[in-house]
Amino acid sequence: MDSSQPAGREPSARLALQLLGPVAVLRGGRPQALPASRKVRALLAYLALSPVAARREHLCELLWPVPNDPRGELRGSLSRLRTLLDSDGTLRLLAEGDAVRLDLQDVDVDARAVERAIQGGLHALSAEHLRALVARVRGDFLEGLEIDNCPQFGAWLVAQRRRFRAAHLALLEALADRLPPQAEEAQSVLAAWLQISPFDRNAHNRMLDALARRGAFRDGEEHLAATVRSFEAEGLDPGPLVDGWRRARELASAPVAMPAEPAQVPADKPAQQTAPTAPARASIAVMPFDADGADAPGQGGLADALVHDVIVGLAKLRALFVIAQGTVFALGRRGLGPDEAGRLLHVDYVANGRLRRVPGRLAVWVELVEVRSARVVWSEEFDEPIGDAFAVLDAIGQRIVAAIDDEVELAERQRALLKPPDSLDAWESYHRGLWHMYRFRRDDNERARGFFEKALVLDPTFARAHAALSFTHFQDAFQQWTERAQSVRLALDSAGRSIGTDDRDPAAHWAMGRALWLHGEADPSLEELEAAVRLSPNFALGHYSLAFVHSQSGDPAEAVRAADQSRHLSPYDPMMFAMLGARAMALVRLGRYEEAAEWSLKAAARPNAHVHILGIAAHCLALAGRLAEARGFVQAIRRQQPAYGRASFFAAFRFDAEAAAAFGRAAKTLGW
Repeated sequence: MDSSQPAGREPSARLALQLLGPVAVLRGGRPQALPASRKVRALLAYLALSPVAARREHLCELLWPVPNDPRGELRGSLSRLRTLLDSDGTLRLLAEGDAVRLDLQDVDVDARAVERAIQGGLHALSAEHLRALVARVRGDFLEGLEIDNCPQFGAWLVAQRRRFRAAHLALLEALADRLPPQAEEAQSVLAAWLQISPFDRNAHNRMLDALARRGAFRDGEEHLAATVRSFEAEGLDPGPLVDGWRRARELASAPVAMPAEPAQVPADKPAQQTAPTAPARASIAVMPFDADGADAPGQGGLADALVHDVIVGLAKLRALFVIAQGTVFALGRRGLGPDEAGRLLHVDYVANGRLRRVPGRLAVWVELVEVRSARVVWSEEFDEPIGDAFAVLDAIGQRIVAAIDDEVELAERQRALLKPPDSLDAWESYHRGLWHMYRFRRDDNERARGFFEKALVLDPTFARAHAALSFTHFQDAFQQWTERAQSVRLALDSAGRSIGTDDRDPAAHWAMGRALWLHGEADPSLEELEAAVRLSPNFALGHYSLAFVHSQSGDPAEAVRAADQSRHLSPYDPMMFAMLGARAMALVRLGRYEEAAEWSLKAAARPNAHVHILGIAAHCLALAGRLAEARGFVQAIRRQQPAYGRASFFAAFRFDAEAAAAFGRAAKTLGW
């Protein structure tokens, strides 16, 4: 059933499952008698949430780990579920080979409704819809359904309870956002929020603000005093709450002033600008990964080593504020779940995972969650042959770091797009600019530059905004949208400002490397790009840019390696077309024309591939003797840019003599 129905009553589905609180099954709104066996109810819940059919072997390991005819126990439990769920010829429990699943297409499941709302985004839901969803959370997930001697089920149950508790908090926070702060309903929502998360600073600040707005200063003082005591008992700093209460009281007590006439600014005196504010970088906590035995958190095993590598790798990127390892491990030892720790640390994102050894392999599952919305932004499992364990950890760690960086950047871009342009801060302006920049069109490039310039007005020390601004000038020159010499000078100037602001940011050296290449200085360009990947081996754009420069005049074999590394680190990168195109040019220089043609076709197939990528495809196909396909690309180029030809293509790149000769032969074949 669609979770969007804003009903505060039980939905009218013929069958409904309630998992948020004590397990219940309703038919036509009437509770049904449940099997007495806890394991049957646990099996029902597990199958109800499983996104795919569950293997019988796995279900036996989950609920019948002791070798006492687990298959027979499972058959009996499935039979009892069929009796409970099937009716009127409708089969709910379906067998698929050696696996089973529940058909819940027209069944209302409270946990699934909450899941869909979270993943769909709570910002679009009305207060009425949020109230209805909050009302459906009757307690903890599978409340009272603990089962002894089933460690796998116990671990799954703890994870689900943490997940749905975080979802409940996100629903309460979203509902509080929709309500007037001083309304009684808002205070009851905040009270429910604090009951679940008593150390959530955001909830306490909202409660204190609401009390101040209502003039309930005595209640506010009592709430603050109790909160300070509880924070100090846990070793937490209550100072920000004390400061927040003071500001809330001052604002509530201040007399309401009549709007004054706007001051007249003399024509020869510019208006004073607002003092720049530091960019509110997105923040992340990487929690200890779950594992068994010697690899378990706090045992100094592989799980701890991997989390350390991920934290260090993210810190080296310098794009995020990363919580130190000591803090997250201390919270892990206190038994706090990832979402709960994320709220306590007041971070935007939290990463958590699980490491497990299987014969000859190491498997690592990782999940990235947006803390305030409880939305899973990304999850993936990495599986590698174990060989040298630390080499495997290094490879997996690099991929995790690059993926988290990409996914956070994508999430921040999408968040910035939802806000009015005039309300953006420096961080948001930067990410709004990235959205336009990655469309690789002239008008979008100009819009991107405007957002980066706005970010730098708000904070002139924002190194990444300087680097991105440099890239817009690079694009102007490379795409031949403006006068080249002027754009090259501006690209160099912005890159220099980026390095001057933060010479440890790999993006700053990436920008300088690109600008120096534009200026015709290949060797200094490579030095800057190599500095970028030394600072952060996980910086995919640094590896791609090394491939780009090497593919034209450097070491073509190194270009292939660097292009592959960039794709390995960032498989969904908006610059993927360029990574593929650089690989194709390098293969041309290695004389592998047929391979070059295939890789150039992959590059040209990307949705944001620009005209130079189509040019690479036309030349590579011509060299491979595939003239009909090559001429098809020539026609596509002429439809986009009728004046584009040999001069346009060779003006964009900086080929050495050997590469120029090869591409020149292709151009001649194409009649350019």
